[in-house]
Amino acid sequence: MKTNHQVRLLMSFLQNGLPLQRAAAKAGMTEPTARKYRDGGKLPEDLGRQRVWRTRLDPFVEVWPEVEELLKLDAGLQAKTIFEELERRYPGRFPQGQLRTLQRRIRDWHALEGPGKEVFFPQIHQPGRLCQSDFTDMSSLEIMIGGEGFRHLCYHFVLTYSNWEYVTLAYSESFEALSEGFQGALWELGAVPAEHRTDNLSAATHELRESRGRGFTERYLELVGHYDIEPSRNNPGQGNENGDVESSHHHFKQAVDQRLRLRGNRDFQAVSNYLEFLRQMVRKRNSSRQSWLQEELAVMKKLPQRRLDAFRSQFVTVTKWSTIRISGNVYSVPSRLIGERLEAQIHAEQIELLYKGRVVERLERLRGNDRQRIDYRHIIESLLKKPGAFARYIYREALFPGVEFRRCYDAIVEGGGRAPELEYARILHLAARTMESKVTAAILDLLERGQVPSYDAVRALAEPPETLVCPELAAAVPDLAAYDELIGSQEELQEVKEEQVVQRLEEEVPA
Repeated sequence: MKTNHQVRLLMSFLQNGLPLQRAAAKAGMTEPTARKYRDGGKLPEDLGRQRVWRTRLDPFVEVWPEVEELLKLDAGLQAKTIFEELERRYPGRFPQGQLRTLQRRIRDWHALEGPGKEVFFPQIHQPGRLCQSDFTDMSSLEIMIGGEGFRHLCYHFVLTYSNWEYVTLAYSESFEALSEGFQGALWELGAVPAEHRTDNLSAATHELRESRGRGFTERYLELVGHYDIEPSRNNPGQGNENGDVESSHHHFKQAVDQRLRLRGNRDFQAVSNYLEFLRQMVRKRNSSRQSWLQEELAVMKKLPQRRLDAFRSQFVTVTKWSTIRISGNVYSVPSRLIGERLEAQIHAEQIELLYKGRVVERLERLRGNDRQRIDYRHIIESLLKKPGAFARYIYREALFPGVEFRRCYDAIVEGGGRAPELEYARILHLAARTMESKVTAAILDLLERGQVPSYDAVRALAEPPETLVCPELAAAVPDLAAYDELIGSQEELQEVKEEQVVQRLEEEVPA
């Protein structure tokens, strides 16, 4: 049986001029069912016989004036809250099973005497006219990557006429994430609609001092101008004006949740596997929208010849601490770059560092502010020369690549040996020079055996000495007869050529 909401949607689509077949499909029902509700002009709740008599006495008839007074003071009070208040006023009078009766009575009061509710106005969508996009938080789905929680957003792009959608991962509502997602959607679509609407994203808008409203940023205007698309935004606090993509957020996340339930777990081996999972879902959802999509593509504009760069550049100078600061966060770089001026190209997910146009380092972009990403490999050579700096190094925690290394250092300190900082620095240098995973395994092995993981002990397990075996080679003696034959054949060939030349000259000289 169809719901009242579905039938109302059907009637709205029909009033907007959609044919019955398409209106039925968009409302989620078959064409015969849609025809029944169209011709009958009644909602599903009106088709059944309504009971107008009571089957038992109303237990709230005596206290209803008190209930009504509470509702008039605040119509937002829920039935459960009022029921708890009645229990407080009349202890033991109302069993818990009568809550449902009170909920029905309050529902009827809202329908007959309550305040008016917010009205939503269905819109007429033109093919190829409007697209909307926004970011949505995916935390409620509890996605995991390699057994660890994965906090992220999704950039969601929707065509309002056909509901064609595009999704990609994002880690913040930055302009770079907006630019990459927006351009990715247009290039996958292969065409450009007339208007792009967002809410008041800080990536696209900024506060105006005089009017205290919101205006578009120069970078966002440059982006939409490159694609010759008209920008628009909803009024502050009016998310319903971006309603198509907001509604799509809910349906999309609901669909992801259902597929994850069928899958049996929410853990993915890598981010790329999770992204492919999402895109397969979107392709499946878009497959049923192709007929309406073709109507949109027929009237859309062509793409420009190239994409716009989806990053911003910033010049930074590497400090004597072998670090740079970008967007309030600190990153380490190889020490050979100390004192040099680098161009940082800041993308949505990574930062590329260029020295005179050449990429010298790629860093994973940190989310938030006042955070650090220090790679011990960048500074370990200097730490070996100055091990005493380890104790009060402000980024010391970054020099423990894993909990195993922290346990290793603590064991060395507790062992009471001399210069524990130097001993640990040598182990860290071994991890940078060989493989961190092998050093980690060696540390664990020694700790499980109750031994202090000294540098020599760790190295013996992680980098065992190789036994070099000198191979015995049999020297082959070349056969020179082949060279003699080759030389002889060359001499004979030369004699034949000389005879041919002499004969030709004799024939040309007259007798």
